[in-house]
Amino acid sequence: MRAASRPARAKGIAGGLESELSAVVDVLFPIEAIADSAKEFRDQFPRTPLRLYVEALGGAYQPILDGRWSLGVVGSLPTIPDSMTAERLQGVDMVMVAAREHPLAMFNAVIPKTELAKHVQLVLTDRSDLTAGREFGVMSPLTWRLGDLFAKHAFLLKGLGWGGMPVHAVKQDLREGRLVKLSIEDLPDEGLILPMSAVYLTAKPPGPAGRWLIERLRRCSSQHPAPQR
Repeated sequence: MRAASRPARAKGIAGGLESELSAVVDVLFPIEAIADSAKEFRDQFPRTPLRLYVEALGGAYQPILDGRWSLGVVGSLPTIPDSMTAERLQGVDMVMVAAREHPLAMFNAVIPKTELAKHVQLVLTDRSDLTAGREFGVMSPLTWRLGDLFAKHAFLLKGLGWGGMPVHAVKQDLREGRLVKLSIEDLPDEGLILPMSAVYLTAKPPGPAGRWLIERLRRCSSQHPAPQR
């Protein structure tokens, strides 16, 4: 993975306006930020169609690697392919939750990992092969795998398991008591921040429309900045 260089950005801007902009977005990225940006994009580039696709984990990287999509808005994997350039965006607040009727929600103290292992963890599935054989954030040997964040949300509300969710997707459920925030051993009580980046093939930097979209998403202020590495 490479950080974006000035020559790469200049090459993209000089390359001419895209006839179409295709982007794949990590399912955890706030959809309202995407929708607001798309609305402004329509006004800025009325003759450039926008195609958006939503995926999780490596599934958000694969269409870029295959050359099927122009750019991605993705969460961090331990290793990003060397052929890609990444530009840091805002981070996404994550929190561990369960339904208020779930046994884990009854704990009045920090939940030990040995207790977590007794309950089903709801986990997003990677539909690509980029993370084959690897697990991210899995703390229980009992897992149900879901390929859709909305399905995971619905399963959480029904008390079918516990798991991590972006705060923006569950803040109303937490406020109204349908879901309960879990305090878990070795995890910060304030939750985690998932770093997010815009990525594209280094050999195919975005043109003016793609560059505009990246900069617009970078200005989103509803989430905390991701930590610098």
